[in-house]
Amino acid sequence: MSSAVHGFTDDALGTLDAVGVAAALRAGQVSRSEVLEAAIARTNAVDPSLDAVQMTCFERAAATPETAGVFSGVPAFVKDNTDIAGLPSCHGSAAFTPRPATVTTGPGAQFLHSGVIVLGKSTLPEFGLTASTEFLHRAPTRNPWNPEYSAGASSGGSAALVAAGVVPIAHANDGGGSIRIPAAANGLVGLKATRNRLLDQPGARRLPVNLLAEGVVTRSVRDTAHYLAAVEQFGANPKLEPVGLVEGPSARRLRIGLITADILGRPVHPDNGAILASAAKVMAGLGHEIVEMRLEVDPQFIEDFKQYWAFMAAAMTLSFRLGHRGHFDASKLDPFTTGLIGLVKRNPLGAAASAWRLRSGPATYDKHFAQVDVLLTPVLAHPAPRIGELAPGQPFDQLFTKLADYAGFTPLNNVGGAPGISLPHGLLPTGLPGSVQLAGRRGDERTLLDLAYQLEAASPFPRITDRRAAAGAA
Repeated sequence: MSSAVHGFTDDALGTLDAVGVAAALRAGQVSRSEVLEAAIARTNAVDPSLDAVQMTCFERAAATPETAGVFSGVPAFVKDNTDIAGLPSCHGSAAFTPRPATVTTGPGAQFLHSGVIVLGKSTLPEFGLTASTEFLHRAPTRNPWNPEYSAGASSGGSAALVAAGVVPIAHANDGGGSIRIPAAANGLVGLKATRNRLLDQPGARRLPVNLLAEGVVTRSVRDTAHYLAAVEQFGANPKLEPVGLVEGPSARRLRIGLITADILGRPVHPDNGAILASAAKVMAGLGHEIVEMRLEVDPQFIEDFKQYWAFMAAAMTLSFRLGHRGHFDASKLDPFTTGLIGLVKRNPLGAAASAWRLRSGPATYDKHFAQVDVLLTPVLAHPAPRIGELAPGQPFDQLFTKLADYAGFTPLNNVGGAPGISLPHGLLPTGLPGSVQLAGRRGDERTLLDLAYQLEAASPFPRITDRRAAAGAA
C-alpha cells in the first residue's frame, strides 16, 4: 500500500479552489506573496515524489505584474507543449535542446489572460502522444493518490500538480483525451471544449482534421466554468455562440444517453462500470431520463484514428526539425513516436485515406443526439494502470493496443469537434478516484457545465485529503 502524496496544509492556499484563492486575494485575506510562497513550498515538498514539473521559474513568477483577470494572482503551471516567451518548451521529448521561446503563442496568451501567475512548466509524454506520462530516460510522473499508478496523459503533470494541491488550476490540452484522461486518473474536472472555441496551437487549424482543444484541469466545476467564460472573450470565435458564465445548476431536466460499451461493443472493466452505473443512478435521482444506448461508430474508426495519430506524430517531428535546427535531435525520439512515424512511411496513402474518412466524424458524432440531449459515458475503459504498463519502451503494436483499449471513449469527441467533460465520481477499489464523461452537442458547453454542477452537488467529488480515499490504495 502506498500513501497519497499531497501538499494541502494550513497555509495561504489551504484547500481553496482557484475561484476561492482569487476571492481571498481580492478581499485582502491573503497576500499575493503569501499565496506564491505557499505554492512554491508545496511544489518543493511534493514534486520529488511525483516528478510532475518540467521546469520552474519562481523568480519570474514573483516579478510578474498584477493583472485584472478572473484568476489574478492565482499560481499555476503551463503544460510544456505551449510556448511562453522566455521559457523553454521541450514537448516532453529528450530530442530538444532547451532554449527560451521568443514569443507566447495564442493558447499561452489566452491562459495568461485569466490572470494566473506561471510557476513553471508541467510534464507530458513525448509530443503528448500517449495516455501515461512516462519516459525512456527519466522518472515517470506519478499519480498523487497512489504513486505506484499512472497520472494519465498527456496533461499528466498538470493533473498531478492540481490533484496534489500544489496549485488549484493548470493549463492542459486535448487531442484525443489529453485533458479528460489525466483528469479522470487524478480525480479532477477536465473540459475539452468545442473545436475552435479557444485559440489553438500554431498550425492546428491547417491540419486535415483539427483534433486539438485547449483548456485547464481543476478541482471544481466552478473553476472550469469561470475559466472558460473569462478566456473565451480573448480571441473569441464569432462562429460560435459564447458560453458565458455558468454559475450553478439549473432545474432543467434532460434525456441522457448511457453508453456502457466501447466502439467494438466491449463492456468496460467492472470497477469502471460500477462507477458509471452509480453516476447514472444519481442523474436519474435528480429527475433526468436515462436511456441506454450504444456507440454507432464503424470499427474502422480505431484504425483511422491510429493512422491519423501517426500522421500527426510525423508532422510534429518534421515541424520541430525545421523550426529548431541545431536544437532538435530526432535520434533521441522514443520508440513509440518512431513507431508512429514508421506507420506513415510504410503507408502514406493509408494516412491520407484515414484523414479523409475522419472528416465525416462530425456527422457520425451528431447522430447520437437525435433522441437525447447528452451522453453519459466512461472516460476510461479500466482503472488507471500501474507505472510501467504503458511505458514507451515496449513494442509499438503492443503499446498501441493497450492505449486503444484504455482510452477508447475520448477520441470521438475530438474527431466530432464536440465538447466533453470528465468528472470525478466515487472511488475505485484501488483507492483511486472514479470518473465519468458527459458529452454534448457542438457549442453546448453550457449544458455540460449545468449537469456537472448537478453531479458535483449531489455526489461531492472525492478528495485526496480524505483519509479513507488515501488509505484505500493497494
